[in-house]
Amino acid sequence: MIADDSDAIRMVLRDILTIGKHECVAEASNGLEAVEQFKKTDPELLLLDMAMPKKDGLGVLKEIMVYNPSAKIIMITASDNQATIKECIKEGATAYILKPFNFEDVLNKISGVLSS
Repeated sequence: MIADDSDAIRMVLRDILTIGKHECVAEASNGLEAVEQFKKTDPELLLLDMAMPKKDGLGVLKEIMVYNPSAKIIMITASDNQATIKECIKEGATAYILKPFNFEDVLNKISGVLSS
């Protein structure tokens, strides 16, 4: 599943998933949709943007971890703020990806998370 408020980023991530032979079961353009779609589809993995309208990525992460503590979530952020990244990991994020990202790095991160 992909949750990002940017149509272009969602399209790129969808392409990356397709190249890696993964299926995108749902998409969300804001935090409230992300939680709703996660609960509806129970995806194997969520690619979650930190900065989204209606509920930020950290809020979504916290809510999903209460709903499913074993959820695999990769946070996506344009900020290299180590405190924020550490908080996401502490709250249950499996990994994070910094924007701008490249296909190979994202695919490697996805494969690593799914195989753990």
